[in-house]
Amino acid sequence: MSRHPRLLPWPGPAGQPSYLVTDDGDSLLSRLADEWEEIQLGTAEDVLRHSVEMLGDQMAGAGELRFVGHRLCEALRDALRVAESRGGRLSDSADDDSDDSDDSDDSGDSGDSGDSGDSGDSGDSGDSGDSGDSGDSDGSEPVSSPAVTRRASG
Repeated sequence: MSRHPRLLPWPGPAGQPSYLVTDDGDSLLSRLADEWEEIQLGTAEDVLRHSVEMLGDQMAGAGELRFVGHRLCEALRDALRVAESRGGRLSDSADDDSDDSDDSDDSGDSGDSGDSGDSGDSGDSGDSGDSGDSGDSDGSEPVSSPAVTRRASG
């Protein structure tokens, strides 16, 4: 169902953005990315809590404050990547919903929520005609791109 690549929560080997292209939102790599995002957001909460404590401590030295500042930057970078990825998936979902409703009004609502997790290719009625991919991918197997050098414009 995914027509657009998903920004993964980790960078590629050279620090560039990594993307996942799959029709299975419940694939192993998708679940791993979901778990990684949750870890990153949990870590950001911990860093924020610790930073507030450090800033309130009058005895904190410049080195400690610099260290916590670096951790805050890392946490913010991760949180922004998660937000970008999730925002992209929300807009993809909205695009898919509008595409489905244009093609057939009654199947767009019921097909999106039930088909994605139950059966990979047998329940996905959109593979045959409305995907617009012109046969590039059959949609049955996830394709991952560990490193894509260009980012989607935001």
